[in-house]
Amino acid sequence: MEDLIIHILREYGFLLYLFIAAWTFVEGETVVLVTGILASEGRFAINVEVLAAAAWAGSFLGDQLYFYIGRQFGTPLLKRWPRLTGRIDWAFEALKRSPAVFILTFRWIYGVRNVAPFIVGIAGVPRFKYLVLNLIAAGLWAHCFAWGGYFMGRKLEEWLGDSKWYVLAGFILCLFSFAIYSAYAGHRRASARAASAEPSAPDASAD
Repeated sequence: MEDLIIHILREYGFLLYLFIAAWTFVEGETVVLVTGILASEGRFAINVEVLAAAAWAGSFLGDQLYFYIGRQFGTPLLKRWPRLTGRIDWAFEALKRSPAVFILTFRWIYGVRNVAPFIVGIAGVPRFKYLVLNLIAAGLWAHCFAWGGYFMGRKLEEWLGDSKWYVLAGFILCLFSFAIYSAYAGHRRASARAASAEPSAPDASAD
């Protein structure tokens, strides 16, 4: 990821921000975090606030699109991916408990964030309410990772010098491992609840 970002910076300059917007339209905080760390080094002309704005725009527009797809085509699409049932059930439960909290936080929940906008659309959350909450959530998310990467990079440079990228790679790996385990555990709990909620079969021996 670091090499790709540096290549874009050297070859295309400010087109990096369009790349960030396009990347976050589809997925991910890693590119924002790594670019923030590169900004902290001072080798490249990276404006952290513009980085955050690009990530904000990409994430917001992407999740707006997925929300509208969910409203229009969500139920038929979900039937085509039955393996997502555990995550979907959990997300529907969380959305039902507190729609605002779910919309503001789903970007931070690994394994749910990719399907969450579809679910919000299927659930019939009002368009304007989702637009406002999604705008706030995307802004908070983008600034946390852009500025978080910047300040993390400065501290890691002070402590570790050139070895900081190895530490960062280990940190990201541990973070993703924990997130995957949490998502798997959540899926198991949702499956167990669904199984316990199913009515038991009638006793064939009964008269």
